[in-house]
Amino acid sequence: MGLLDILLGRTRPVAPDLDRLFGLPSAAVTLQAAAGFTPTGGGAVCFATVEGAAFDDVRREVQALLDADAERTGPPVELVRDEYGYSWLVSRRGAEELPALVGDLHAVNSALEAAGFGPQLLCSVLWFERADSGDVVPLGLVYLYKRGTFYPFAPSADGEGREGRGERQRRDNALELQIRAALAGDLRIEDDLSRWFPVWGAPGL
Repeated sequence: MGLLDILLGRTRPVAPDLDRLFGLPSAAVTLQAAAGFTPTGGGAVCFATVEGAAFDDVRREVQALLDADAERTGPPVELVRDEYGYSWLVSRRGAEELPALVGDLHAVNSALEAAGFGPQLLCSVLWFERADSGDVVPLGLVYLYKRGTFYPFAPSADGEGREGRGERQRRDNALELQIRAALAGDLRIEDDLSRWFPVWGAPGL
């Protein structure tokens, strides 16, 4: 970056680094030790919905590739469109198969990127949960494709929130900050809190 860029406050876009996804299994160990969360076996890649035969072909190829995995124990990879119009390619594995699940997310991102659909990629989410006084507390670790960073998303039934579609949606900000501190040594956490977008409607939420 040149001096003029620095003076004018311009920065170059951060190149996506999908290999950072492979830090998730190590982060999961830290997450369980620090906060009691364990993987659910579910994860998904979110992208802006694209219409057209070219995209459909790539999506089918990716689904077929992952479904052909001889070690897959979960249901087939599926395409889900949420109520906000975004598309999710969802993979479900056994809770103990986190490295394989991360491999699925990496493969989906890489295939769409290689086919020229990188601009449509938004994020990937890996879901965790913990039992808390008989209730199940969900937590998502979100990877921002265009930033190469992670942040926690903790939907909650308590605390401040905003009106959603038909219900009041809330997130546990205190828990999110706790998770940020716990994982700072394992993942590249997104520094800009305004980019910690809520992923309401994500499959598995």
